[in-house]
Parts: sequence; structure tokens; C-alpha cells
Amino acid sequence: MTGSPGWHHRDAVELAGEHGVDPTRGLGASDVAHRIARHGANELTGKEASSWLALLADQFKDFMVLVLIAAAVVSGAIGELVDTLAIVVIVVLNAVIGFVQAWRADKAIAALQQLAAAHATVLRDGEVRQIPAAGLVPGDIVLLEAGNQVPADLRLIDLAQFRVDESALTGESVTVEKHTAPMTGVVHALGDRLNMAFKGTTATHGRARGLVVAIGMSTELGKVARLLDRDTDRSTPLQRRLAAFGKRLSLVVIAICVVIFTVGVLRGESPLLMALTAISLAVAAIPEALPAVVTVLLALGARKMVSFNALIRRLPSVETLGSVSFICSDKTGTLTQNRMHAEVLLADGESWQPGEPSPKPVHQELLRAAALCNDATHTLKGGWAGDPTETALTQVAGDAGLHKPTLEQDAQRILEFPFDAERKRMTTFHRTPDGLVAYTKGAPEAVLAQCTSQWQPGGESRLRRAEVLGAAEKLATQGLRVLALARRSYEQLPGTGELEAVESGLCLIGLIGLIDPPRPEAAAAVRDCISAGITPVMITGDHPATARAIAQRLGILSGAESDVLTGVDLAALNDAALRERVRTVRVYARVDPLQKIRIVEALQAHGEFVAMTGDGVNDAPALKQADIGVAMGRGGTDVAREASSLVLLDDNFATIVAAVREGRRIYDNIRKFVRYAMTGNSGEIWTIFLAPLMGLPIPLLPIHILWINLVTDGLPGLALAAEPAERGVMQRPPRPPSESLFSHGMWQHILAIGLLLGGLCLAVQAWALSTGHSHGQTMVFTVLTLGQMAHVMAIRSEFDSLWRQGLLSNKPLLGAVLATFALQMAVIYVPVFNTVFKTAPLSAMELGICLAAAMVVFIAVEAEKTWRRSRAATLNQVAS
Repeated sequence: MTGSPGWHHRDAVELAGEHGVDPTRGLGASDVAHRIARHGANELTGKEASSWLALLADQFKDFMVLVLIAAAVVSGAIGELVDTLAIVVIVVLNAVIGFVQAWRADKAIAALQQLAAAHATVLRDGEVRQIPAAGLVPGDIVLLEAGNQVPADLRLIDLAQFRVDESALTGESVTVEKHTAPMTGVVHALGDRLNMAFKGTTATHGRARGLVVAIGMSTELGKVARLLDRDTDRSTPLQRRLAAFGKRLSLVVIAICVVIFTVGVLRGESPLLMALTAISLAVAAIPEALPAVVTVLLALGARKMVSFNALIRRLPSVETLGSVSFICSDKTGTLTQNRMHAEVLLADGESWQPGEPSPKPVHQELLRAAALCNDATHTLKGGWAGDPTETALTQVAGDAGLHKPTLEQDAQRILEFPFDAERKRMTTFHRTPDGLVAYTKGAPEAVLAQCTSQWQPGGESRLRRAEVLGAAEKLATQGLRVLALARRSYEQLPGTGELEAVESGLCLIGLIGLIDPPRPEAAAAVRDCISAGITPVMITGDHPATARAIAQRLGILSGAESDVLTGVDLAALNDAALRERVRTVRVYARVDPLQKIRIVEALQAHGEFVAMTGDGVNDAPALKQADIGVAMGRGGTDVAREASSLVLLDDNFATIVAAVREGRRIYDNIRKFVRYAMTGNSGEIWTIFLAPLMGLPIPLLPIHILWINLVTDGLPGLALAAEPAERGVMQRPPRPPSESLFSHGMWQHILAIGLLLGGLCLAVQAWALSTGHSHGQTMVFTVLTLGQMAHVMAIRSEFDSLWRQGLLSNKPLLGAVLATFALQMAVIYVPVFNTVFKTAPLSAMELGICLAAAMVVFIAVEAEKTWRRSRAATLNQVAS
């Protein structure tokens, strides 16, 4: 981060003096006590967590919840205890779910606190001691060796072949070789501060001694914790749409009920009857089943996602994925396999790739050198442990039949010159049946400088140095890490003091290019994202060339000249300039945690809906800031998972595509339920509102309204959760986050079909009155119920006809409609229900008229869909 104190620019001995410590003895007991009192413990802290009572109380502040509570009171006042109980259960259910989600969110900081190393090895009063890591203070001298977790931010004083895995903090997939010299230059990304070791990273090789310069929240990991602690709770699109919908609906319904009560009283109706009618209509018109249906839809979607390895941690995130327009993905472990892999071998002007037929002798010698000049060790589980680059070399040699244990039996190592940052190479000596052989491995420029010839089977040839360097540079531009390997034969073992002389006169064998390869399925997932209108963006701590190469392989970048923005470049941009660039840049390299958040915020400033995938500690703040955070379940850290909304159990980027598809299906089905419920409520309102204006008696009693509300919004609405995805669901662009829940003609449909349903009810009532039939109220009651059943079958798709979908493609919905029809028939024809519901048995003709009226609703919706298909085809022709 650019705002750090710049310890990496300072001389280590000078810093030790400023901290009042002798690097050879460490701090004294009195110094430690004083500094603990001044600086506090070496721990990560977060904001004070809300009490469980406060979290629970927060769940009852939503406007829609308050309206539902009022509806429960009203239902209880008119004696409808069943409705009261149902509403209360719904409110409590939603409060519990919201409480659990808020409680889980608070665990992100707790997980980050647990990341700190439990113990540290320090030098105090000239003695080496083991102490709790929380007891470290600035100025302490910490001793590190391979396998240790770094307990604080350290300025390295001295070291020996010290390498650190910083992938959890920086995203860098390759272990970092450290040194102790002061850094030159003005700005250094976190991964480029090679004389520093950061809290929470892991030593993988060698040993080191470092000066503690920052502890607790002052460390780079602490800065990540502070970012994660920011209050960035963001409502999902679903929550925003439902909140706006509930407020508008409640106000409209209250106004209509006031009008109905006033008109009824003015016409001479009983004020008590009109009050009960208006209140019953208010209870029916406000779809209190909506939160329950939405919860069930999301829960079923979350359950289905688990079957393809996507674990939902927050239910609204099921729908949120359907709105995602940008996916900002970490590279290491997300788009790539998080393991080094030998990509190509170049020797004597010829290339060989793993998986091709048996390598030629020159390539076999190259693989032999790679396996022998190698410190990777065999594990009990049959794999390899050590530096990722060396394990990759051992693996590729073994795959070609050159197994390291077998090679070491025939070529025993008797001497070695370890790798160091200054020489940039390592050399091992082996006793073979043919004599002593030394193998050297390292950076191409460092090894080639010591070579005088090119190795060939049976002899040597002239070294074409410029050609080999050109080949190495070409591989590097492809994002490969390039190593050169050479050999030299000896008659007797050289002296250890003749290092420069020993590593000279070498015979170059060839080059090996390695890379952390893309996941096999990632490229297809990227293509699917693009076809769905989602822009994939790579954000990584790796080198720009590596990031560009992986992005081109995956299809994130289309050409070699595509822009890659580095962390240094990004730091030079203010927020306005970044907002200008952010919509066109597809790859960011060498970025730190704060910059990841800046990228997400810049996209959100354009109204984009951003998903952020990642697995490391460094990703957690951006996962929380993003509209939806997607963490890795296998290779990810607990911190990342706790900060996320969605966890990929298989760490498979392609799983996101399936989750997006499911999210879009769920949102479509929520819209279908709203369309269905509000159209039915609209029909009821039109019926009761227009009847007095047309001189007709009250067409429905309060018990009728509440029954219709109960049977139509219950099972049929819930059964819409099983509706399959619409055709082409992944070929349409993401929904704009600002898009209304009633867009694409929904509110027009609700008004028009509701008015049609109300008109049919009033027409049936007028016919019954004019012809002397006394069952007009029962007929209106039946038309409203059966009309809504016809409507729910017709709206299963916004475009396809029911016959194209098939009656059996949603068996739960078909069963719910048949069950509702049976219940309505029971209310009409079972004598005991006639008394309770004030109904009368209908004649065959009367029932036939009710069924015909319901069919008119079905035909009207199918005609609307036919018009939609025709209009869409015309627009496509015009566009093409």
C-alpha cells in the first residue's frame, strides 16, 4: 500500500538503532513491558459487535414488515385468527433468517483474528525464546525458518536462501525470494517489497532474522482487517425492489380501501359491513405471502445450487447473481490451478511439451537435470513437497519416466551450492557411473553468462547465446517463468571456496518454461459469461506478463495490445480517472487489497453490479465490498469464506455460470409470483371498487376475500418455485440494478388482466341479477378463484405458450391448481361449508359460466404472449 511508512526503503541496521535494539541481543524485559503498555498486543481487532438483541431488533425495522404486523393486528380484530397466525409466522421466519445472516457477517472479523500466528521465536536478552505472537512489540528480533508463519511485519536483517509464500496476502502464485538490501525507487507494490516479511504469510525455504516494525492493526494484514471492518452492507436488488414495491402497494391499497368504505357508506350500506369489507380487502390486497414465497424460492434455489457445488451463505444472493454485470476474479487458485506446471522445454533448437511422445535425448537430459538439481522431497502420500517450481520440475520429469528417487540412486548428490538472490542460480554435484557431474539451474541470464557451449547427445556444440536469450524473452512475454539448466563434468570434486570458478565453463542443456496454468473449464466459463452479457475481469498480484498470458488463454483479453493496468499505474490515478478507465480495463496486475476495493467501487459508481471472486486474505475486503462475494471452498481461507455470500465448494470458476443461471431463473419465478398475486389482488379490488359505481350490491363478503387470498396465494404461488428456466435465459443481458420489479410490461399486465377479471366478475353478477338467479355472490366468488387458477397456468412463461411448455413440465403447480379447484368445489357443494362461507350450490349452467369466464382470462394471457413473440421477432428483424 502506498500509505505505508516505507520500511523497505530504510537500512535494517539503521532501523534497529532507531528502535533501540541490538540485533544480536534483542530487547530486554523492561523494554518489552514498556512497549506493550505503549503499543498494545499484536492482535487484530474489529469494531464492537452488535448484541444479539440489537441484531434481532433490526429485523423489524423494514417498512414491509411493519405493514405485515399491522395486517396481523387487523386480521385479529375481525376474528380471522388463522390469517393472524400465518402473518406472524411469516414475520418471525424472516426475522430469524435476517438475524442469522447478520450474525454470520460479524464472523468475518473473528476469522481474520484467528489467522495470526500462535507463537513466535524471538531474541530477547541474548537468548532465543518461544513466546505467544500476541506478545511481540516493535523492535523485537524475530527468527524465522521454513514452515513458520510470519507473526508481524518484519524488516529483514539477515537471511539464508529465504523464500516466503505471500499468495494469501498478495495473490502472487510463486514463492518470493527475499533479500536484505534497501529498496530503491518511490512506489513498490506489496509483492515487490523483497526485504520485508509480512504478518500472515508463510516461510517456505531457508531461514531469516527480522526486526518487528509493525504489529496488530498497523501491519499490512491489519490494514486488510480494517478494510474488512468498514460498514459496507449493501442491499441486494431483490431487497431494494421488494422494499419499494411494498411501500407503494401499501399506500395505494389504503387509499382504495378508504374510497370503498366512503362510497359504500354514502350508498347506504352498513358502516360496520363496509369497514369489515375494506379491512378484509386491505389484508387480501397486501400480499403477505410474498416474503414467505420469496424465502421458499430462494431456499429451494440455494438447495439446488449445492448439488452443483455452490454454497449460498446469504439467501438473497441466489437472486443477486442474476443481476451481476461484472465478475472481478482473482487469478491464483480461481482461474488457475494454483500450482506451477512445466509448459514447454527448449533444447538444441527444438521444443517438447509434456504429454507429447517420449522426449528426445536432449530433452531427457534437461529433465534429468531438473529432477536432480532440485530440493523437492517425497511425501508419505506420494506427492512432492517444497518450492512449487521445484515440485513442478520433479513432476514433469516423473511423468516422462525420469523419477527423482531412481535418478538419485544412480546419481547421488555429494555437494551443493544453494540458490541465492545474488547469483540467481543453484548447483548440485552428483557421482555417476560415468564420473562427477554438476547441474546448474537458475535465471537464463545468470546461467547463460557462465556457459561456453551447448550440450548435445555424445558431445557439445557452439552456444548461440543471443538466440537462446531471445527464446527465453519470448517465453517470458507469454507469462512463463523461465529457467535455464546447464551441466559440467569433473574428474574430481572441486573445492567449496572456488564457487565462481566452479560455476563457469558450463554446457547449456536448455530452457524450461513454467506457469500456473488456467483451469481446464475456466475458458468455457469465461465464454459463457460473455454470452450472458457479463464482463469478466482479472485482478491479480502477479506479474503483468503472466496476467496477460493467462487472460489471453482464457479469452478475457482478445489481443496482445489489450490494456493491462498495474498497481503502480492505478495508484497514480485519482478516483475520477479510475472511473474513466475501469469499464475498458480487463486485467489488473500487481494490485494490493485497497486497490481491489477501489476497482469494485469505481465499477459500482457506473451502476454496474459487481461480483468479486477470491480465496486469499487479501480478497476479503473486496469480497465484502462487492455486491456479491464469491469465495473458494477448497483452497480459500476462512476469512474469504466468512466475508463472502457464495462459496464454490469445488473452487471451480465454471460453477459461477451455473449459479448465475439459477439466479436468473429464481428472479424470473419471483416476478411470475408477483405478476400472479398482484393480478389476482387487482381483480378483487376492481370488483369491489366498481360494483357500487355500477349500482350493484357488494359482490363479496369479507370471508370470501380472505378465502380467495388463502387458497390462491398459498400452494399455487409456492409451486411457481419449481418452474424451469425460460428459454435463452443465459443469452440475455443482466438486469440493470435500477430496473423496476414491474418492468417489461408487468404493471400493464396487472392492471389490464386484473380489470378483465374484475369485469368478468361484475358481468356474471349483473347476469345473475337480471335473470333472477340468486347465486350471483357465489358465482363471483368462484370466478375470482378459478380465474386466478387459469391465470397462474398461463403466466408460467412470459413468451412461450402453455402447450409448448407442456402441462407436466411443472407438476407441483399442476397439482396445486387441481387441489385449489377441489377446495373451491367443496366450499360450493359441501353443505357444512355453505353455512360457514355463505355460499350456495351452483347449477351446471352457473358453474359452466364460471369456467367459461376463467377460460377468457387464460385466452387473453395467451394472446398477450403471442403479441410479445411477434413484437420480439419484428424488433430482431429490424436490428439485423
